[in-house]
Amino acid sequence: MTDETKKNGPDATADDAAEAVASAFEDAATQNAAEPDALEVLKNENNELRDRFLRLAAEMDNLRRRTERDVKDAKSYSVAGFARDMLAVSDNLRRALDAVPTEKRAGAEATLETLLEGVEMTERAMLSALDRHGVKKIEAEGQKFDPNFHQAMFEIPNPNVPNNTVVQVVQAGFTIGERVLRPAMVGVAKGGPKDVSAEAAGEKNA
Repeated sequence: MTDETKKNGPDATADDAAEAVASAFEDAATQNAAEPDALEVLKNENNELRDRFLRLAAEMDNLRRRTERDVKDAKSYSVAGFARDMLAVSDNLRRALDAVPTEKRAGAEATLETLLEGVEMTERAMLSALDRHGVKKIEAEGQKFDPNFHQAMFEIPNPNVPNNTVVQVVQAGFTIGERVLRPAMVGVAKGGPKDVSAEAAGEKNA
């Protein structure tokens, strides 16, 4: 058998087939090796998209909460400036009433008495309207002085009540919602016993 016969004979066909099979296995191995890489890329992209979605959802939730809080604050505090102006009017009404001594009012003529009653009714109606809009009076007298709600104007020596107790209100204070619209102007006791409950609370917090 010549070389040419060997080249073109059955052995050559078998060799070609073996080579083709080997090449097919190599291609399959290459493809199988590439598939895990592609799957890993898809997994990473999926995780990245999931993280972005969760961050976006959290941001939208925070935005919704801020918007709800801003709307609530706008409703609660939009009248703050107007309420503060109305308190000044109420103060003037109270000063007008206080300007008439009790003894003079007791013996006042019907006309003056009617006028004073009208002023009192106006004051009550104004405070009631403010109350309906969330403006509340600060009950300061007899309370421990709190700089968040009270403004101390002077001290009054009084050994019968705990030190720093509000014993006189010069001008009423008011809150609107959870904010102080106007602090109460007060006089506080000086020289009395220390507030034992406050000291105990301070020691507990320490």
